[in-house]
Amino acid sequence: MKTQSKSIGSFDAKTHLAHILDEVQKGVDFIITKRGKPVAKLTQYKDKNKNIELNEIIFQFNTIRNSVKGKVNIKEYINEGRKY
Repeated sequence: MKTQSKSIGSFDAKTHLAHILDEVQKGVDFIITKRGKPVAKLTQYKDKNKNIELNEIIFQFNTIRNSVKGKVNIKEYINEGRKY
């Protein structure tokens, strides 16, 4: 999903903060400017732990599996870990 970005001056951002936060919840990004120069970006908060999708987890597992070369004996790794 591509987000829309808007530019707003710092005074207007302060004055209309509640409205801006509503827009940010909808996915709109705001670049806050001071005297015409960008100083901050206001974006929607995303909790990285909550937003991991099943497809991403499967992709990561497959990447790990494909990176292991040769035959692997899981019981040997488990027993090796129990030594310590």
